[in-house]
Amino acid sequence: MKHADRDAYGVVEAPNVVRFERLLPGPAERIWSYLTEADKRCQWLAGGAMEERVGGAAQLVFRHADFTDETPPDQYREMNENGFVSEGRILEWDPPRVLAMTWPGEGEGSEVRFELFPEGDRVLLVVTHSRLAGRGEMVNVSGGWHAHLAVLDAVLSGRPVPPFWARITALEAEYEQRFSQT
Repeated sequence: MKHADRDAYGVVEAPNVVRFERLLPGPAERIWSYLTEADKRCQWLAGGAMEERVGGAAQLVFRHADFTDETPPDQYREMNENGFVSEGRILEWDPPRVLAMTWPGEGEGSEVRFELFPEGDRVLLVVTHSRLAGRGEMVNVSGGWHAHLAVLDAVLSGRPVPPFWARITALEAEYEQRFSQT
């Protein structure tokens, strides 16, 4: 099976679903820890406590200053410096294979599913974000996932963290273009 490279774009799976694939250095247990442990998750996405069970709380504290010292765009400055707390629920908990949770968003909110597939000494991480309210939300979360997954790949690979904020605007414009054709 051929997998996308580390900078591959997310693909539209359905009118309200986008999917990302990244082949990362394993093992699966290591990547699982970066999905579920606050001290590791904050290095690429968001900190916050997570109850390790279906129905448990999944708090995400987005504070991008934890992994980048770049100046954020004005609309993200408050979140970058002071953090933004998101409260979700665990929908599926199957270590170290599947983690699914609710995700705040427009309207009813959405769902994110992380799946881990070992492939030798590497692991295919599949991130599927579903129940998105429309193309605007798809563009927004796609630019975010793309940039966050690049940070995760760098952290796991021992490389310097790539630009985050410098890429967000460009990525959102690229996803707007890509999704306008679907």
